[in-house]
Amino acid sequence: MKHFAVLRFSLCIFISSIITGSALSQELPRRLAVTMDDLPLSIAARVDNAELDRVTTLLLEQIKDARTPVTAFVNENKLEVKGQRDSQRVATMKRWLDAGIALGNHTYAHKSQNRVPVPEAKEDIVKGMRTIHQLYAERGGRPEWFRHPYLQTGRDSLTRATLTAFLDSLGYRIAPVTLDNADWLFASAYDKAFAANDSAGMRAVAAEYLPYMTAKARYYEWMSDTLFGRQIPQILLLHANRLNGDHYAALCAEFRKMGYAFITLDEAMNDPVYRQYESFFGAAGISWLERWALTRGAGRTFFAKEVPVPMSIKERAGIYEE
Repeated sequence: MKHFAVLRFSLCIFISSIITGSALSQELPRRLAVTMDDLPLSIAARVDNAELDRVTTLLLEQIKDARTPVTAFVNENKLEVKGQRDSQRVATMKRWLDAGIALGNHTYAHKSQNRVPVPEAKEDIVKGMRTIHQLYAERGGRPEWFRHPYLQTGRDSLTRATLTAFLDSLGYRIAPVTLDNADWLFASAYDKAFAANDSAGMRAVAAEYLPYMTAKARYYEWMSDTLFGRQIPQILLLHANRLNGDHYAALCAEFRKMGYAFITLDEAMNDPVYRQYESFFGAAGISWLERWALTRGAGRTFFAKEVPVPMSIKERAGIYEE
């Protein structure tokens, strides 16, 4: 039975490469769409408006310098101070739209749709609409994208189908992720060094961040080749944090060295690969490449090349689980 399962998985990969991919000799250049979660700032609840505005300035300058399209996802509760929507924080969000960055709904309070009841998940989605829809309406438009908190899309098929239908009714498109990573863990280590006025520590974190991210990209490139026989347009997940506020442009330069051209999320989603079925309902929040692999019967050894966060970063952050 074990050998049959391996054969079946290999056959599925072969058939998929015929259906979805052209030969590697015909493939397009590597393409990458950047998405950024947890706006206006991952640690918004722990900083005042002046610091939030300062890091926002850094992020927007880095994105401008990198010359990349970005789609960014907002948690509405991070626009509040003491439970009330704050006008200064709303003004900060306007700066993202002024910079030509598309904004999407990342829910109000970032509640896991694997863990809370469906009515509570729906409420979190609706409460996450208020500010971004208002800002778009002022410009004669509406937001298009939704990103699941923790990349968790529902604990079972009924939950997922119900929430997907609800998102459809609100006019949202779901934004998947293929190039997943733990930039948030590096950012935690970076923030700790910043708080301690430890510039050497900040440099040490950044020095490990860029090689880690390029290694993660190679891992998902391998997965793309293995599953589809070609390089699909990747969708990168980052977070709005101080680390990317200082190093986003350098990260993009590394991706360009790897041969990537930057595209919009919409351009990436036009690829037929994003219509592939996936049936992952586990507790983890994982990339769609991993979901597709598991759907096709991949075993544990398929993921043996996964790139871990260096222990030095975990120790600096005081976080030992990715």
